[in-house]
Formats: sequence, structure tokens, C-alpha cells
Amino acid sequence: MLEIKDIEKLAKLARIELSLEEKEKLLKEVDPILGYVAQLKEVVSVVGEEKKAGELRNVVRNDENPNETGINTKNIVADMPASQDDYLKVEKIL
Repeated sequence: MLEIKDIEKLAKLARIELSLEEKEKLLKEVDPILGYVAQLKEVVSVVGEEKKAGELRNVVRNDENPNETGINTKNIVADMPASQDDYLKVEKIL
């Protein structure tokens, strides 16, 4: 259980000034919050033990009908207004 000196230490770390009434009010409010956080830690640790990740990572499907590299290059280059050596020419941005 927290005491007034703990609240004073927290206020000093946060660089805030608190009156005695504010310290007492925070003392009543912080303790239940810390109890709830402790409950959450228990639940998270229990769930973390039950669930385990599988061995597979970044699974992607194989392409069924992949295109050959460069098969569409000539068609794309022909549709562009400007090209050079099978590369598209665009305006300089920077």
C-alpha cells in the first residue's frame, strides 16, 4: 500500500506541486489503479503461457502463372511518350 511519502516522491519526479488534500485524494485513487495493473499482468502472463506462435513466418503463396521478366517491357515502353534503351523517361522532380 502506498503512503503519502510515495505520492510526494512521485510529485517531485513529475515536478508538480500538490496540496495535502490533493496528495490524499491521489493516494486513494492510485492504489486501486496499481491493483488493476497487477491483475492485468497476471492475465497477460497466463495468456502468454498458453499461446505459442507457430513455426511458420511470412508465408506467401506461389504465383500460379508468373510472367517472364521483361515480357511486357516493350509494350509499356511503346505506350510512354519518352523512352531510352527500354527505360521510361520522366521529368526530373528535384
